Amino acid sequence: MGRITKGRQCSVKLCENESIRSISLLQVSSYLDLKIEKNMSRAYLCKEHYKEYKKKSKKDKRTEKLRYGGGQNTGKRGGFKGPMS
Repeated sequence: MGRITKGRQCSVKLCENESIRSISLLQVSSYLDLKIEKNMSRAYLCKEHYKEYKKKSKKDKRTEKLRYGGGQNTGKRGGFKGPMS
């Protein structure tokens, strides 16, 4: 059993809610300005804090996806074929 299913509390100080996700501490600390327990390698977030993390990281995740070609439709069903087609 993982730590979340055992009922781990949110890593944000003064938050007593049960966690629903665990994320790398480096990723969380770059987006959330909250006081997070830093004695572990992962941050455990409750529903409210995870939602806040998702909102703040959405733009960066989208730009990274486009940067590495994840946004182009290159499948067999008529996507981008390049200049030679």
